[in-house]
Order: sequence, then C-alpha cells, then structure tokens
Amino acid sequence: MPRGGRRDALLALAGLGAWVLAPGAAQAKAQGRAIRLAAAWEHQGSFHIGVLSTQEGAGQALQVHASLEVPTRAHGLCMLPDGSVLATARRPGDWLVRWRPGAGSEPHWFWQDGERSFNGHVLASADGQRLYTTETDAETGASWIVARDAGTLAPAAEWPTHGIDAHELIWDTRGGGGQGNAPTLIVANGGVPTAPETGRVKRDLGTMDSSLVRLDARTGRLLGQWRLQDKRLSLRHLAWSPDGQVLGIALQAEHDDAAAKVAAPVLALFDGIALRVVSAPPHIAPSLNGYGGSTAATPAGWAVSCPRAHGIATFSLQGEWQGLVPLPEVCPLAVRSGALWAGGLAASLQDALAPDPLNHPHGSQLQGVRLDNHWVTA
Repeated sequence: MPRGGRRDALLALAGLGAWVLAPGAAQAKAQGRAIRLAAAWEHQGSFHIGVLSTQEGAGQALQVHASLEVPTRAHGLCMLPDGSVLATARRPGDWLVRWRPGAGSEPHWFWQDGERSFNGHVLASADGQRLYTTETDAETGASWIVARDAGTLAPAAEWPTHGIDAHELIWDTRGGGGQGNAPTLIVANGGVPTAPETGRVKRDLGTMDSSLVRLDARTGRLLGQWRLQDKRLSLRHLAWSPDGQVLGIALQAEHDDAAAKVAAPVLALFDGIALRVVSAPPHIAPSLNGYGGSTAATPAGWAVSCPRAHGIATFSLQGEWQGLVPLPEVCPLAVRSGALWAGGLAASLQDALAPDPLNHPHGSQLQGVRLDNHWVTA
C-alpha cells in the first residue's frame, strides 16, 4: 500500500475508537479480588492494547477485561494515576495513545509527521502530568527524549540521548545519581543502526554503539554514559532491584557469528558506577539464544524472559545463575506485591520465581493471542 494510503487507513482505524469492555468485566470488578495487567497483543493480524484480569490462585483463567484495537503493533505501556493507559507503537512507530478503559471516552491519539518515529516506550512523571518518549530523527538517525504534556500529548521539550536506537527509559531511583534531589532519567540506547527507508532492517552492525545514559530530567544535560565491552550486545529493557540500588538490563545479541550470538548473555547489571554482564553457565547459555525479551526483579532474584528459549532465565540479585522456568513463548513480566507475573502463549504464571508457580490458563478471548514484550499492573 502506498505510504499515504496506509496512513489514511491507519487514521481511519484510530478514529473509530474501537474499544470494548469484555462481558465478564463487570463481574470481575464486582468480586473485588481481580488482578489486572495492562498489556499489548496480536491476534490473527490485528493489534490490541487492553487490560487483562484474573483472580489469585492456580487454575483461574486470564481474561480480557477491556481492549482497544490499535493501528499497528504496540510495545511499551504505562499507567497514569487516573487509570489511563498510555501505549506507543514499536519502532519505527508513528502513533501514541492515551486511553481510559471503561470510561466511555474516546482515546486520545498523537501522530508523528514523518520527521520523527516513536521507539516503543513511554514513561510518566510521578504526578502523571508529564510524559517522556524515546524517539528517532528520521533524517539523522539520532535518538531523542521528548517531554510531552500528558493531557494534549504535545511536545514540550526535547533532548538528545547521545546515541541511536534509544529504547526503554526509567526513572533513576538512586537519589539522582549523585545529583541531589534533581529528577534524572536513565535511557538504554540500543545502538542498532537502521534507516527510514528500510524500517526495522538492521544495517552496518559493525558500527553498533549501545550505551546506558543518565540525563537530567529538567534540562536533558548528560550526567553519565556507560558501555559494555562487547559492542554487539544491545541494551534494551530496564528494571530496578527491589531496593532500587541496582538496575537490570535485558540484552539482545547482534553478533555475526551464530555460535557467539546464541551463547551471549541476556542480562547486565548497573550499580550506578559500573555496567557488567552476568552469564548463565556455558552449557546453559546457548539454549537462551542470546535474546532477552523483558526483565524484572523480586526479592527472589532477577528474571529475564527468553521467548526463543520458551522460559524465564533466573539469577540471584547478585547475578548468580539459578535456572530456567519453562513457559512457552514467555515475554511480558511484571511484579505485583513482590511476586513475578509472566505471560506466555497459552498460559501465564503467578509468582513465577517460586518453587511452585501458579498457572493461569488463558481464557477464550486470549486463545491464539501473542502477548508483546511488556505488561504492567493496572
């Protein structure tokens, strides 16, 4: 489809505001014990964001509570204090949406004009008044943080990330990284070169430059930048340890050599000073396929979803290998009350790092659904 025709079609779809509240949603709400997770998924070529719900306890089905069809594949999500869900298209994306499930109001969309593309992640300030998105300049390939008004979604300020392929961003919980009480952001520059005319096709991987940066969230000033020794490891997704002192980063390998790629580590740790990889044992590492989908941490340790390995790679909080928790096509991870929730293809796990995780089969509306990399507690 020509670019203009495709965009017109996407705009028409977005204008429909086609959201639904699932038939069982009112009953789940009335019970008052529902666990809710905002998620993104694909089903038979259509893409959705929404809220999934279940009850605590093994065997309780995971159901669609509310959903909104979106024009293209969504990626990262964020919850605002008023219950709104924020989602943006995966890279190179052209839409951002704010939607309040069940409120009866139309979703609020923001569309890029072609000069920038969204990189799949959005973050909100603590009060929900300001949003931050990672974006790429279509002409230069440089990445930016764009600060936006949460009400209008319009840009208010922008700062360079000092890299390319910026992906997830997260608030620095370490007291501003030595900057007093100033709010600071940490951003993962994935470092994978692409071009506007070829979309997600990776180019010139020998020039990869992945890094972790710390930015002043008021001015965008660069406060620090760190790189791994292995330049073919792309820093992608971020999560803090339970005490907020160590940052975990899910890695995705981009090596030319197939053996090196599948054996590459899937987790790096950052203590505010140094960035280091942690590895699975040599006989285990190749089974992880060098691909970390998402990461999270509980008091039991670190978790990295490895969808190509059909399991969750687990490490102690110090980085020692603990084992692989099997779950077919697992990708999204979220922590609720200290327990890890992990989403798979036909079922999801509650307290996935426990000796005996609780299984939640997917309900009828989730049959054949492929969950995207992320979900968040709602």
